[in-house]
Amino acid sequence: MGNRVTRGDFEWVYTEQPHTQRRKEILAKYPEIKSLMGPDPHLKWIVSGMVFTQLLACYLVKDLSWKWVFFWAYAFGGCINHSLTLAIHDISHNVAFGNKQARWNRWFAIFANLPIGVPYSASFKKYHIDHHRYLGGDSLDVDIPTDFEGWFFCTPLRKLLWLFLQPLFYSLRPLYVNPKAITRMEILNALVQFSIDLIIYYLWGLKAVIYLIAGTILCLGFHPISGHFIAEHYMFLKGYETYSYYGPLNWLTFNVGYHMEHHDFPSIPGCRLPMVKKIAAEYYDNLPHHQSWIRVLWDFVFDDTLGPYSRVKRLCKLAKES
Repeated sequence: MGNRVTRGDFEWVYTEQPHTQRRKEILAKYPEIKSLMGPDPHLKWIVSGMVFTQLLACYLVKDLSWKWVFFWAYAFGGCINHSLTLAIHDISHNVAFGNKQARWNRWFAIFANLPIGVPYSASFKKYHIDHHRYLGGDSLDVDIPTDFEGWFFCTPLRKLLWLFLQPLFYSLRPLYVNPKAITRMEILNALVQFSIDLIIYYLWGLKAVIYLIAGTILCLGFHPISGHFIAEHYMFLKGYETYSYYGPLNWLTFNVGYHMEHHDFPSIPGCRLPMVKKIAAEYYDNLPHHQSWIRVLWDFVFDDTLGPYSRVKRLCKLAKES
C-alpha cells in the first residue's frame, strides 16, 4: 500500500474520531438501521455450546501426551477461547440480553470466560468503553501501545516477539497506562474463574487446565485469528485509523472484522453488522479494508514502516459520567 506512516512516534491528530460524525450521517439517511440495535437472541446459545465443548475437550485431553495437549490447545481449543474473548467483547455491549438486563450480560460474560482459564471479562468491560469513547485517546485508550513498545519492537524479529507476547501486553498495559480501582465484579470474576479451574484440575488433572490456559495464550498471540488485533486500528494508510475485514474468519469471530461498522454502531450485535454495510454501502465500500489477517501479520512484521507506533493518537477530554 502507498502513503504509509513513518516510524518514530505515533500519528498525532487534532480532530475528533471519525465514527461519531459518520454515525450521525448514516442514521439521518438510513434511520432503519436503528432497528438492528438490540440483543442477539442466538448469542447465548452459541456461547453456551462453545463453553460446554471446551469442558468436553478437557476430559478428552486429560490422558494425552504433553505435545498433543499443546497441539490441540493451539489448533482447536485456543481458537474457541479466542472466539469466546470476542463473544465477551460483544456481550460487553449488552447484546446478549439487552441494555435493560445489564447485570445478566455481566454474569453471562463471566460464564463465557470459564474456558479461557484466567479472569478477563469484567476487566475488559471496564476498559473497553474507553476504547470506544476515547478512540486513540492519550492515556485513556489502553489499546494503544506504550512508547516503550513502539520504540523497542521495531525490527522484524522484535515485532514477531511482540506478537507472541500480545496477551501479556494487553493484560498489563492498562495497569500502567490508565490504572483503575478493582471492582466487585472483577473480584467475583476471579473467584468464579479460579474455582472452576480448581474443579477442572480435581476432575481431570493438570493437563486439562494447561490445555485451556495454553490455548488462550497461544491463540491470542501469534495466530491467524490474532491478525484482527493489528487489522482493526493500525494505520496501514495515512489518514485511516479503523479498518474492516470481510473474509471467512468472521464466521469464527462474531464478525469482529466488520470493525468500522462496529465502531460506528457499537450497540448493533456482530451478527447484524453485515446488514449495516449493505444498507449504507456508499459509506463503506470505498474505505480501505483488509483482505487477509494472515497478510496483515506478514506486512506488520516485515514492512519496516509498520510497528507498534503505527497508531493514531489524540488528546481527549474526559466525558462526564451520567
